[in-house]
Amino acid sequence: MNFEIKGGNLPVVTVTLNSGESMFTESGGMSWMSENIRMETNTKGGLMKGLRRTLAGDSLFMTTYTAEQNNSQISFCSSYPGEIKALTLQQGQSIICQKSSFLAGESSLDVDMYFKKNIGVGFFGGEGFILQKISGPGTAFIEMDGAMVEYDLAPGQVIKIDQGHIGMFEESVSFDIQAVKGMKNIFLSGEGLFLATLKGPGKVWLQTMPMSRLVQLVAASLPPR
Repeated sequence: MNFEIKGGNLPVVTVTLNSGESMFTESGGMSWMSENIRMETNTKGGLMKGLRRTLAGDSLFMTTYTAEQNNSQISFCSSYPGEIKALTLQQGQSIICQKSSFLAGESSLDVDMYFKKNIGVGFFGGEGFILQKISGPGTAFIEMDGAMVEYDLAPGQVIKIDQGHIGMFEESVSFDIQAVKGMKNIFLSGEGLFLATLKGPGKVWLQTMPMSRLVQLVAASLPPR
């Protein structure tokens, strides 16, 4: 399998498959493809697995695309302005992502929900109780809102983040929330009551323009009725 990502801030990934190789995506995720690619749609893992994925922002059904000859091509376009990140995960390796960030990946991958048991994170952390967990082996293509900034946190190193800017992080990274100190900071800074915290060790990918922020900016610019 080979791939190419292009398109600037409206990206598309085009994957070239040899005979027998396959990719999968959520229902309706394919943009265009060669004629010699076979489609198969199912819940990929059973009904309960499909329902768990819907809680993490994906569709109940997944579609698998299998090449029937060499050099078959299939393309997946990003759903919104941003970047597409390719990650190759080994057996037993996982990545935790924001909801709906999985674009497509090799059929050997497993996509499931990630349940965050910390009730504080659930109510105040911006990402909610449920995130998306993608496990290897295989290459996954992840959508990010806006541009992507990567950090490699050392053990015990903490980064504080405004809600919504967390794109994904390695499973070794701890995700929590922390109250903003000071009444003036709470009411005048525009950051709200809480900030998300990520604690190393591990890699973290942040996104510069969360979709929620973009929607707010567009809504504020619309003329009043």
